[in-house]
Amino acid sequence: MPFIKSFERLKLKLGQKLNEGKTKQIFELVDQPGLVLVQSKDQITAGNAVRKDQMEGKAAIANKTTSCVFKLLQEAGIKTAFVKQHSDTAFIAAHCEMIPIEWVCRRVATGSFLKRNPGVKEGYRFSPLKMEMFFKDDANNDPQWSEEQLLEAKFSLAGLSIGQCEVDIMNRSTVAIFEILEKAWATQNCTLVDMKIEFGVNVTTKEVVLADVIDNDSWRLWPAGDRSQQKDKQVYRDLKEVTPEAMQMVKRNFEWVSERVKLLLEPQASGRVVVLMGSTSDMAHCEKIKKACASYGIPCTLRVTSAHKGPDETLRIKAGYEGDGVPTVFVAVAGRSNGLGPVMSGNTAYPVINCPPLTPDWGAQDVWSSLRMPSGLGCSTVLSPEAAAQFAAQIFGLSDHLVWCKLRASMLNTWVSLKLADKKLQACSL
Repeated sequence: MPFIKSFERLKLKLGQKLNEGKTKQIFELVDQPGLVLVQSKDQITAGNAVRKDQMEGKAAIANKTTSCVFKLLQEAGIKTAFVKQHSDTAFIAAHCEMIPIEWVCRRVATGSFLKRNPGVKEGYRFSPLKMEMFFKDDANNDPQWSEEQLLEAKFSLAGLSIGQCEVDIMNRSTVAIFEILEKAWATQNCTLVDMKIEFGVNVTTKEVVLADVIDNDSWRLWPAGDRSQQKDKQVYRDLKEVTPEAMQMVKRNFEWVSERVKLLLEPQASGRVVVLMGSTSDMAHCEKIKKACASYGIPCTLRVTSAHKGPDETLRIKAGYEGDGVPTVFVAVAGRSNGLGPVMSGNTAYPVINCPPLTPDWGAQDVWSSLRMPSGLGCSTVLSPEAAAQFAAQIFGLSDHLVWCKLRASMLNTWVSLKLADKKLQACSL
């Protein structure tokens, strides 16, 4: 592999080489404390480097794939070490002390799982996902570890002891990361069969984050769920003889993945939320809905209309949004006697959510006008403005994987925050 170009070294002022693996090198960045440069190699390996070959262009392909995957995960809300792509073959990341465990997540039984579990047929589908851990030890062929072994190892990295809390977070995060990528690849009619990832402790924040790389070496990917069409490194592993022609076939597969992975960042469907308020006095309530929608990447428009005082105008506004073909969720914000939500629900096939701004004096009475609907109306009622936006996001998430991914990451982050809060409380109680 040609070494990093001198002008790149000068521009970034690279320091010492911190680590070198089979497919990458890690350099410290002198002028950017806490950050490193991850430089990919043109080398491809299998069986803990028992087989290894040069594949011209692999570094750029792997770097493009990793950068797109980490961008997708970060935009969803997953904490990673990735900062930005630097060049065709390198990216900048937070400096992490790596936890020497490969976390493997499986949706479909294949590969080494079948050898370790005789009697299970290839193609067996795991629901929930199957989780496995492997200790990174090339000399012993990366043995499988149990959770108990990981806890008893008592790893301490960057000042953080890896205990039950950290193990639980990595376990739960692995599942969420797999499900996000599985959902994304499904938009390309590709089955994410299994995947391996690694975590590290950010030396600056002392947080456990997704680190290392995720590229075509990291997963099995079967277009249309058909193993014979596999596009991942398994094709290289299965080669009976490494020839120039065979390596070109492997390279074409890697290029196919690096091109398709860019499409995972594109939304499958565009939608919007239209908030209808009965009065501008409800503006603060509506702005909360709009802000929450933005966190899911959903455009939100605010309008003022009264179904009691101007029903013809309310229906005209509704018709304007129905007429352009953009999928829409209407949110009706009306207190006291809520006629807005029911009128909208009775005159549109689009979803309608009631989100009444309740007041301390009459709130208990006012809410009944949103809850007690005439027959034939399907509008729901959600009291929290943030929850109304979340409900709208769940509707759009059925057809837009990017919205779904944000929802899934939000679930994970809520769980992690509770886990860390409990750990902190226990420490204070000792």
